[in-house]
Amino acid sequence: MKQTLSIALVIACLVAPVPAAPTDDADRAAMLKGVSAVNTGGLPGGVTAFGPNAFPLVAGKDGKNALLPIAAAARWQKGRIVVFGHDGFLKPEKTADNGALLPNIARWAAGDKAKPKIGILKNEPLMEHLKAAGFDTVALDDKEWATKISRLDVVFVAPFWISNDDIAPLEKFIQSGGGLVAGATGWGWVQIFRKENAQLAGEYPGNLLLQKAGLAFTAGTPDKTLPQGFSTGGNLTLLNATTALDALASGRMGKEKLDPPALAQCAATLSDAIRSISPEDKILLPKIATLGGKGSPVPTEAKPVRSSDALGRLMLTRDLELLRNTKPEQISPHPAAEVFPGPVPKSAPRVSRTLDIDAAVPQWHSTGLYAAPGEVIRITIPRETAGKGLSVRIGCHSDTLWHLDDWKRVPEISRREPLKEPQSSVASPFGGLIYIDIPEKAPHVTIQVTISGAVEAPHFVLGKTKVTDWKKTLRDHPAPWAELETGKVILSVPSAKIRRLENPDELLTLWDKILDAEADLSAIPRERKRPERIVPDVQISAGYMHSGYPIMTWLDHSVEQSLSTRELGAGSWGHFHELGHNHQKGDWTFDGTVEVTCNLYSLYVSETVCKLPPGTGHDAMNPPEVAKRLKAYLALPDSEKFSVWKSDPFLALTMYDQLRAGFGWDTYKKVFAEYLALPDSERPKNDDGKRDQWLTRFSRAAGKNLGPFFQAWGVPTSEAARNSIAGLPTWMPEDWGK
Repeated sequence: MKQTLSIALVIACLVAPVPAAPTDDADRAAMLKGVSAVNTGGLPGGVTAFGPNAFPLVAGKDGKNALLPIAAAARWQKGRIVVFGHDGFLKPEKTADNGALLPNIARWAAGDKAKPKIGILKNEPLMEHLKAAGFDTVALDDKEWATKISRLDVVFVAPFWISNDDIAPLEKFIQSGGGLVAGATGWGWVQIFRKENAQLAGEYPGNLLLQKAGLAFTAGTPDKTLPQGFSTGGNLTLLNATTALDALASGRMGKEKLDPPALAQCAATLSDAIRSISPEDKILLPKIATLGGKGSPVPTEAKPVRSSDALGRLMLTRDLELLRNTKPEQISPHPAAEVFPGPVPKSAPRVSRTLDIDAAVPQWHSTGLYAAPGEVIRITIPRETAGKGLSVRIGCHSDTLWHLDDWKRVPEISRREPLKEPQSSVASPFGGLIYIDIPEKAPHVTIQVTISGAVEAPHFVLGKTKVTDWKKTLRDHPAPWAELETGKVILSVPSAKIRRLENPDELLTLWDKILDAEADLSAIPRERKRPERIVPDVQISAGYMHSGYPIMTWLDHSVEQSLSTRELGAGSWGHFHELGHNHQKGDWTFDGTVEVTCNLYSLYVSETVCKLPPGTGHDAMNPPEVAKRLKAYLALPDSEKFSVWKSDPFLALTMYDQLRAGFGWDTYKKVFAEYLALPDSERPKNDDGKRDQWLTRFSRAAGKNLGPFFQAWGVPTSEAARNSIAGLPTWMPEDWGK
């Protein structure tokens, strides 16, 4: 790390530390009176409390052993603030206790005034709910709403509606005694602006407003603590970052020595806070600086940084945040880059290449170039495209590992920077493959991009690259990571794995057949708007593999399997399964079937591409296993069946495979095409509607009444849905119950 980082730490050490933040139990009790759980209709983001008068209100799970706030509050000068990690918490949903929570929040934020006047921005259900609870409510709907709140006591707002111009009037309003209740997802803001490296603290207006009060929205996604939502109970003391830091520095919480779970909680709280607050913060960051210049650990598979190593995780997070805010010319290689994603030979030539990028294809465009760790890469684009949403990405390993109990690599190693000027410089301390990232709905033009200072990577494009060139020179390019590309799928793999690959054209032709099969079953065109991507990593964020863009896999034999025509052609359930996730649709996937309907694609590809017997491809789908599982299921009491069905993906898949055996894949394709053509008004609104529509639409497509079949399996449907298909001939599998 360059000398400038050490100087920054020394300067920060000169700032006086802030006392640890107490949790105001009375305030929290007032807001949570009569509330045991809260919920939202979407995936909530996190919030952090780090100020001396800020405290967590409700928390969700972060990994196995820690919690992170999804709601927090603070007193700030004369005013009060409550923040939620999702605007859905500001809607009086019938689920959990949201309805009771919101009036409590309004009273507390108003400073317990007898008849507070509440301003509400773009939230009619909340208006009606609080009005029914006896509050005087006012709608705030015009663009200059923030300038018209001086006579109000509390404002409810989703910070997505807050602009930079609103910050000053809102700050004045709160400091003068007003209350602010806000709900938004930090991850949502990052996603909308498509900036994985976005500075929530430095750019998001919601955080620019809140950070002086010791609050901020984070990019985390804490999980539910209860089936119905988030519990309001529990000891949340260590969820204030300043309190966690003081406990970590002393090794104690009160008189008790910190045990491993407490250390893990300190680590989770602090790493989440550090990544969400501004570098100009005067509350938490100066206290962290007083810990000194202790070097951060280098996580490896053999020696991971565990959650109990709270200080090590804190130091590593601190160093990564400093690097995030360091100019490209001042970035040095991080020691961890030697371990993963790997070193670049010093003798490797640094080259300049000019590429034509088709902006009609969104997201990552492979360049066949690699950024060496700590080295500056220069990007030149046409002046008319600068600042129009184009970005440069370094690194395909986009999974972040902050929530995991063990870090086997640095938890965030990819970097993405917007191309705001015709000429830009970027550097990564970890290095990685270089991509040009195109926003959705960009003009369909060809953009000429020049990249200089990079290293060549092995790169084969089906239909463009000659196999002779591949064998002669391309596969020996010096970068540690390579890519094999078609218009339908791109494989990112360690270069060492492809140095002897003789038949990339044959392999990629097979991959195209797999992707075409997934498209055929989905009833969508084979030509895609952009290729799927598959990236192996030394550690991924969840599961053995997970879907998304890119699909992530572990760096194990699955890599060799993806590169072997023989192995892939014999069936690769895991790859087909994750691609299936990327193709399944929510309209026909209800609770208990997320890990089931994706496996229709595994079955289909296994049968049509790999030529395996129908209904097979996984050991659990071998006929003896299927028969054994079904026999045990049918012996269960009817009251237990559906819960067991939902908990066993291969049991549920057996039901779907019986429909395949009875009516063929063409019936599935017909039904899927029907769903694709549905107007929004006809799409199912909840799980009950999804099950009913799956029953009725498949029955009509098959020409059979499947009501008794669903009932025999214990899958609930409504009487109205069953009656609507009662005129069709009843169907059951011939071997049912045998």
